Amino acid sequence: MAELTNEALYARGLEVIPGGVNSPVRAFRSVGGTPYFVARGDGAHVWDVEGRRFIDYVQSYGASILGHAHPAVLAAVADAASRGTTFGAPTEGEVRLAEELCARVPGMEQVRLVSSGTEAVMSAVRLARGATGRSKIVKFAGMYHGHSDALLAAGGSGVADQGLSGSDGVTAGAVADTVVVPWNVVPELDESVAVLCVEPVAANMGLVPAAEGFLDELRAECDRVGALLLFDEVITGFRLGPGGATARFGVRPDLWTFGKVIGGGLPVGAFGASAEIMSHLAPLGGVYQAGTLSGNPLATAAGLTVLEHLTPAAFAQLDATAARLAIGLQDAFDQAGVAAVVPRVGPLIGLFFGAEAPVDYDGAKRSVDLGCYPTFFHSMIDDGIALAPGPYEVLFPSLAHRDDDIDATLAAARRAAVAVAATLDGKDRP
Repeated sequence: MAELTNEALYARGLEVIPGGVNSPVRAFRSVGGTPYFVARGDGAHVWDVEGRRFIDYVQSYGASILGHAHPAVLAAVADAASRGTTFGAPTEGEVRLAEELCARVPGMEQVRLVSSGTEAVMSAVRLARGATGRSKIVKFAGMYHGHSDALLAAGGSGVADQGLSGSDGVTAGAVADTVVVPWNVVPELDESVAVLCVEPVAANMGLVPAAEGFLDELRAECDRVGALLLFDEVITGFRLGPGGATARFGVRPDLWTFGKVIGGGLPVGAFGASAEIMSHLAPLGGVYQAGTLSGNPLATAAGLTVLEHLTPAAFAQLDATAARLAIGLQDAFDQAGVAAVVPRVGPLIGLFFGAEAPVDYDGAKRSVDLGCYPTFFHSMIDDGIALAPGPYEVLFPSLAHRDDDIDATLAAARRAAVAVAATLDGKDRP
């Protein structure tokens, strides 16, 4: 039997899967080269089919906050699976997960479970339109809220990693009621706006925090015209802290969406609001939403187990790990004479080349256009450090990353920064 290699698997994938992968960024188009195919993961590490081990900062784009193959999560999933994997009927697990989510998020009284972050935001927007009787959506350039048609305009990492600003197949009518505005500038809304969608920390344009007081100003502007404020917490939910962005920043939206962490590595999403807003959903109201696999018993078992492990001490550990990593990365670039900034919000870490930290998507794009990320990425992966193969993504340290993992990462980063500096010799440095 021929030895299994990444190259061979990718070639086979190209024959039967568009682009050889099932999510575009995995094709390595932004950085070049052949993607590695993961054979297994354990804690902070993954191994590819060729047996190479990587310290992993993708962590399923933040879903694996405890690290890969956590024993408690595996046990919970195995126990749930032993009783059946899906029923198309309600289970105790979905009630328990909904109770846990509502208990942790100030102001959220009810949630509906779905199967992905895209589905959660799509459903929340429909709910907002139904609850307000209005049609317009306002979103910020560079924010990715999933791949539903109305939200793909200027969609951040989901499309920007492919060098796109939107998507073919999305008709003018589908986005006719979508208004795109610049991040960190308070938009002037009117009475036609149903919902303002926002990531409370912009984590799909390389990590661009909200300016001081910005979220409060968005809340006030929505209140002024009677629009609903939606926090897309698919990334930030239960990663920034026990109550997500609402608890961290003290700003309460009208709608929330969640994913990633709450599924413990299995496909899941959720959207929530007050009981009054949620009463517009079928079977109580006229806003239809449904899903055969919604509230899947394996996903709810995994999610509940993860949330049980996310104690105050766990969040303190995550924050400390991320702080040490971010400071060390910044020092690596400084020592190599490469202008770069490494922003951090809690356990989320970004990376921008250039002397200035971006404040919006245009600034993030200027950083990406310098073309430094592919060199850094490949130097790191050759050194056994797996970063996302797209320059608009963030780093996701997990609770499984230990001091020796950070030490090895920073040693690799110092070498990678030197490699970037070498590519800049004789050019205008960022």
